[in-house]
Amino acid sequence: MNSSLSRDSQVQIMEGTVDNAEKYLGQFCLLLASYTRKNARLRDKVDLLIKQIMDFANTENPEMRRCLKDFGEEMSKIQDYRQAEVERLDAKVIGPLKEYGRLTKSKRADIKKFNSVRNREMKELEKLQRLKQRNPSDRQGISLAEASVQKASVDVSHTTHQLEEIIFKFQQQKLKDIKAIFSNFVTVEMIFHSKALEMYTNAFQHLNNFDEEKDLAAFRSKVCISEFENDARPSQTHSSSSLQPSPGSQPGKRLGEATREREKSNRNKLRTPPRVLHAHFQEDESDDEEEEEDEVEELQDLSDDGYAQYAKIRK
Repeated sequence: MNSSLSRDSQVQIMEGTVDNAEKYLGQFCLLLASYTRKNARLRDKVDLLIKQIMDFANTENPEMRRCLKDFGEEMSKIQDYRQAEVERLDAKVIGPLKEYGRLTKSKRADIKKFNSVRNREMKELEKLQRLKQRNPSDRQGISLAEASVQKASVDVSHTTHQLEEIIFKFQQQKLKDIKAIFSNFVTVEMIFHSKALEMYTNAFQHLNNFDEEKDLAAFRSKVCISEFENDARPSQTHSSSSLQPSPGSQPGKRLGEATREREKSNRNKLRTPPRVLHAHFQEDESDDEEEEEDEVEELQDLSDDGYAQYAKIRK
């Protein structure tokens, strides 16, 4: 009986070892597989981001275009290392963990086999006990039953030793694999992050070297063409002093001089080519405003007859 109890405790420990390995290593496999898939999705998202950066760079000025393309190339290198990270995690971490699904199933079969052998021993013991109770004088039957119990006990003992070795090797392999799996995980992550840090440093340097003033100067040269054209236009030097009345002058005389000046100006404008007139259109408008102000002052001194003559000429 004590032997049977010790074996029950032994089997419980073995079953607990296999159950815990199946439960927790299975969870490790699921979570690390999810982690790997998310890294793969992150790689794909960053690839899309890089494509948008490159497309945007093609719309910018050379300085910004060069900066963004260098930045995008460094980010692309990081995604190459991320791809290598995904492949290494799948091979060195996920693969070995998947094997424990098969291993734990095999160890469960070994424990089930041991339980069946032990149950057969228990049945032989119960049969012997019933035979002794029912027919104690049947020596031959009792001897055969005892032989069957002895054989079952030998099978149980042999199966127990086999199961002990199997579970011991399983535990040994599990400890070794857990150490290797997480060591590989850390190594793969360290390699990726060290390379990524180098690439991120280069990307930051490209952004830091970007000359904003040079880019703005190129942009200003494109959008501020009108300023340079205005600076290049010849300035008009129309003097309104010729229209101002001199002290002591007569209104009629001033009107005659103003009329002759305007007729001369009109004749000159008629001889001016259309393209020249068009080039000075905006300047003529500003000059007209100045002339109208001067005309108001002149009209205050003109007589009614002079005003009528002036208005006819102006019209």
